[in-house]
Amino acid sequence: MNLIQNIREGLSAINANLLRSILTAFIVAIGITSLVGILTAIDGIQSSIEDSFSTLGFNSFNVETKRPRGRFGGRSGKVFDPITYKQATRFAKNYKEASSVSISSVVTGIAEIKRLSEKTNPNVTIVGGTDQYIVQEGLDVEEGRNFSNVEVQYGSNVAIIGQDIKSSLFKKHADPINGEITALGTRYRVIGVLSKQGAADGGSADRRVVVPLQSARSIAGNRTLRYAIAVSVKNGMDMEMAMGEAKGVMRLIRRDRIGEESFTVEKSESLAERLADITGYLRAGGFGIGFITLLGASIGLMNIMMVSVTERTREIGVRKALGATPLRIRQQFLIEAIVVCQLGGILGMILGILVGNLVTRFIGDDISFVVPWVWMLVSVMIGIIVGLASGYYPAWKASRLDPIEALRFE
Repeated sequence: MNLIQNIREGLSAINANLLRSILTAFIVAIGITSLVGILTAIDGIQSSIEDSFSTLGFNSFNVETKRPRGRFGGRSGKVFDPITYKQATRFAKNYKEASSVSISSVVTGIAEIKRLSEKTNPNVTIVGGTDQYIVQEGLDVEEGRNFSNVEVQYGSNVAIIGQDIKSSLFKKHADPINGEITALGTRYRVIGVLSKQGAADGGSADRRVVVPLQSARSIAGNRTLRYAIAVSVKNGMDMEMAMGEAKGVMRLIRRDRIGEESFTVEKSESLAERLADITGYLRAGGFGIGFITLLGASIGLMNIMMVSVTERTREIGVRKALGATPLRIRQQFLIEAIVVCQLGGILGMILGILVGNLVTRFIGDDISFVVPWVWMLVSVMIGIIVGLASGYYPAWKASRLDPIEALRFE
């Protein structure tokens, strides 16, 4: 009995117990559907985000004050003076590399914003920034507009607010554009509303009020603000050269010696890297759910194969009497298990792709149809592994049967 004949006999055995084989394949299909469906949905969401925000966080770096590294020999590390407004503006003026420079500073994170008789909770962050701040932070102005150069230069009392501020102060469908709000005792005219962001990186742009940098300095009073400089380079190939020039410009401004910088120049964590961290955990969860389901499916398949061995004991005795070796007997039952798993795997792949893309459609309308070729290949391999794992013991048991005792079996 050769391998081809074994395959034919395995398919004939499956066809003879068609309903049982279909139900067993459905068990495997459920596990593959959960695995492929979750991973397809994750890939679709990731693809949509990368397409929408492909330019955010890429090719950018930050210039910040160097923080003390800790204690050395019982003494605290050296504390450097923060970057001042004058130094930040000089950097933006003297930096010649073709790029965009954003300067920003957080005034407070516990502000209470008022409008007429309405007011927010004291958890609003007020940020002062230039016209490039919105772009550099990856924010999107849903209503209204961004700051103009004139408003930034003269520190006009205009503001861009987050969605939580809008819903708290502008109720009953009131138009926030050109409405007035009060922040830290100063009145501002709303010129823009940020799109909803949700909480990310420990904070939320929805509870943020962005004002021109000069205006932020005015409402800060005598408090010393810490200024952050973000630089976006047009060509990623020029990143190292751009960072080197930034170090040279800031060293001259801060009057630092070579090798003793009081600031740091570091690449910004790109959106793709943040997304990879998040989707990595989601994929691990998807694998966990799929593994648990497939574990149940493999136990069910093993039970079915054990029943099949018992039912076909006399048939196994006849085959052995005709010269079938234990290897051929094992092959026959393993082939049956693998074929059942592959039938369930194919059905699971189709259902998983459909379910995953359906989920992504509910999340966003512009998400393209995703076919996860890698996960399809993985599911095929998983089907083979599950078939081998669940079918080996029944196949081994069948190959160990004594032909005389098997022929006597009723």
